[in-house]
Amino acid sequence: MPEQPTIHATGEATGLLPARDNQGKPITVIGTEAIRAGFDSTCLKQAQNSRSAPGVTELVLNPDAHAGYGAPVGCVMASPTHIYPGPVGVDIKCSMSLLQLDLEDAAIDDKRTRRELINAICARTPTGAGKGQRSVSKARKVGEALGRRAVTQGASREVCEALGIPPEWAERCEDSHHWGHDGTQSALEERLERMLNKGYATRFGSKVAQFGSYGGGNHFGEAERVSVADDADAKARAEVFGLRDGHVAFLSHCGSRGFGHDLAAGQFRSLQEHFVRWNTPYPADDRQLVYAPLGTPEADAYLDDMALGANFATVNHLLINALVLEAFQEVIPGTTGRLVYFISHNIAREEIVDNKPQWVHRKGATRALPAGHHELRDTPFAGTGHPILLPGNPRDGSAVMAALPGAAQSCYSVNHGAGRQMGRKHAFRELDQKTVDRELDEADILSNCRAYPRDEAPDAYKDFNEVLRSVESAGLAHQVAKLDARFVIKDASKADD
Repeated sequence: MPEQPTIHATGEATGLLPARDNQGKPITVIGTEAIRAGFDSTCLKQAQNSRSAPGVTELVLNPDAHAGYGAPVGCVMASPTHIYPGPVGVDIKCSMSLLQLDLEDAAIDDKRTRRELINAICARTPTGAGKGQRSVSKARKVGEALGRRAVTQGASREVCEALGIPPEWAERCEDSHHWGHDGTQSALEERLERMLNKGYATRFGSKVAQFGSYGGGNHFGEAERVSVADDADAKARAEVFGLRDGHVAFLSHCGSRGFGHDLAAGQFRSLQEHFVRWNTPYPADDRQLVYAPLGTPEADAYLDDMALGANFATVNHLLINALVLEAFQEVIPGTTGRLVYFISHNIAREEIVDNKPQWVHRKGATRALPAGHHELRDTPFAGTGHPILLPGNPRDGSAVMAALPGAAQSCYSVNHGAGRQMGRKHAFRELDQKTVDRELDEADILSNCRAYPRDEAPDAYKDFNEVLRSVESAGLAHQVAKLDARFVIKDASKADD
């Protein structure tokens, strides 16, 4: 059995993992002693393999990290010269969004009201792998023509107005749109046209029919009670974010659905075929760590496909939020809502790292820019840092955080949630269905599921409080508000990501 790589502690919640064969800068590890002890050998080996891949200059392992395909889920990887599909993942721009409603929490205390809300939301936003607009009665229909505009324009005013999305919500997005490899929309239009002409036209209609849907697995919608932290700094940031203490908010987790999966899977196949044709060795002999040098046609093709998938994810989230608000208005007339933020955790972005442009790949990792960061100039968050949306689990809650200057040590990134501690099959074997359901009942948390999926139960994930303690102790970010679940919308289908 291979020896477990050793993490060397450098602080209460930080450590260094040597690069493979001690070649290059060590891997930055964020996590308390308890979190560090929970990383298994596969996760650490994947981190070392990714760090040793061509062109990689930085690798960060966040406290939610666990073994993935090629690169660990919960890692950050930077390169000035290469683009990697693996450290983005197959669910391109899987993201979080938070909608703040003007309802006091007491307005949904009654279980009948919450059940009506669940039914109204589920009538508009399908759950389940492969499910789309045709599977629910009150979905917002998206045809192929509008679908083309959405994946090439992102959350443009034209697209938002066509879908009934408040156009001002685009200002509350990490990135409201993505352009092609050359910085133009036309590159995406040309790329999509080539895809459709080469046979994808037969699938495109069914994929754009998934706009406004959650998918399966770990994706969810969740009504929350907002509790702003009791300190002046948190209250000031909460006001800028638009958070309202003691009120209802709605947290969503989903991505680019079947369209993003098709794009990512196609890129993996294409690059793997190129590696075979060029007789190029895979990094650490791992097919999932294929790459393309920036500036090559292969890299351009990946960046274009990633942008198409990312635009889908952006519009998908904003449409879900518009439909959720519509559902609340149906059950509780007069309800209003405002988007707090929309932020990705599966994307590569060109950013400044160590004073030079690099492509920062975040796979299950969230951007974390503090107050004063140049990228936040001319945004509402220039003086506070942007909202960081971190899902935990229904039982233990979720969090809204804001970055601190110390986030520079992690390429301005934090975790994307709690992170799995059990694989899906392991969770099904080990966790008791009655216990899972009883815990939610005792916490007065309703669900659309007859039986909450055991592979998504709180105990299938790491201790969220310890994960948050890692982030705060490492000086990356601090908590602005806690989110406590009132009801959950999920599906037990296989995850998209």
